Amino acid sequence: MKIEAIKPFLVDRYLLVRVYTDQGIVGSGEAGLWAHHEVTARAVESLAEYYIGKDAGRMDHHYQTVSREFHFGGPVFSAALSAVDIALWDILGKAVGKPVHELLGGRCRDRVKVFANVVGDTPQQRAESAREAVEQGYVSLRTTPFFTGWEAGSSSSRVVGEAVEIVHAIREEIGRDIDLGLELHRNLTPHEAVLLAQELAPCRVLYYEDPLPPENEDALVYVASRAPIPVAAGERSTNLHQFTRLLDRNLVAFLRYDVSLAGGITQCRKVASAAEAHFVQVIPHLMGSPVNTAAYAQLDAAIPNYYAQEANLPPGPAQELVDEPLGIVDGYLEIPKRPGIGIEINEKALGKLPFKKSRIVGHCHADGSVRH
Repeated sequence: MKIEAIKPFLVDRYLLVRVYTDQGIVGSGEAGLWAHHEVTARAVESLAEYYIGKDAGRMDHHYQTVSREFHFGGPVFSAALSAVDIALWDILGKAVGKPVHELLGGRCRDRVKVFANVVGDTPQQRAESAREAVEQGYVSLRTTPFFTGWEAGSSSSRVVGEAVEIVHAIREEIGRDIDLGLELHRNLTPHEAVLLAQELAPCRVLYYEDPLPPENEDALVYVASRAPIPVAAGERSTNLHQFTRLLDRNLVAFLRYDVSLAGGITQCRKVASAAEAHFVQVIPHLMGSPVNTAAYAQLDAAIPNYYAQEANLPPGPAQELVDEPLGIVDGYLEIPKRPGIGIEINEKALGKLPFKKSRIVGHCHADGSVRH
């Protein structure tokens, strides 16, 4: 089966990709570099020149060929490759009449645990949001322990103090038996990260997600060796080598790859296996449409060291992008049993959701300097 065409679709906040074959089977994928979808769409069109006419079933061979051909890579390039890889797995599953998880060795679980995001503009609202999620059946929650505009805080002590107040309010509301993770969005300095973790140690926080920017692993060594909360990281990593450095240096208890950024299903399956060998569990980073959610569910089902991921079922018109969006019951995502990744993109619905471009606005301290 040969690849005939590859088309990117900029829709709402998403970049969807479809791969067409000479046997009429069409595969669906998604790229995850959400802030730079327009550039990534152009990269998909450029990569299509290589893929057209090639065997649709040689996913890893194509990844190795394209990624090794030249000296340059990066997240735009990797996101484009990831979207095509997911679509090729979708094609293979449809060709043999099986869901992708069966082609990866079969299910390691019967359903996929997801976590709910806790939101609110006050500690009390966060606590209420957490309680509502638990009442809906979620056993795992996550929050960003900052309020909107926190970057303009006048001191690190104030930032840490507000974060402590938020987390304590949530924990007091939901009790000690519900998982609670923290998403720091790489916004702290090393001393802030250590101080905050020490303050939050009594709150039984399951993981401390991306406390620092990823560019300096030595800085993460400093935090991981001093913070009494397990670290989760990896959502900005784009290849197997970057992930193995995190693992070999024992920097993480949870690894956060993004299937739509780090090489698709083919490469992230390798990352998951490397994490398994280090007794590290996987909490994938998921930010995308129902297409991405379906692809993630296939890989989540097939790896033994999966822990949880974001629920991420965008409400409203985004659900119309696919014919059968996945559902969540009691905090668990259903595993699609249809061939491929388990959904079909409704191309007629794509025009209903104009593309929403991400814009740079800047986030600054009270003194005007730029925050991480």
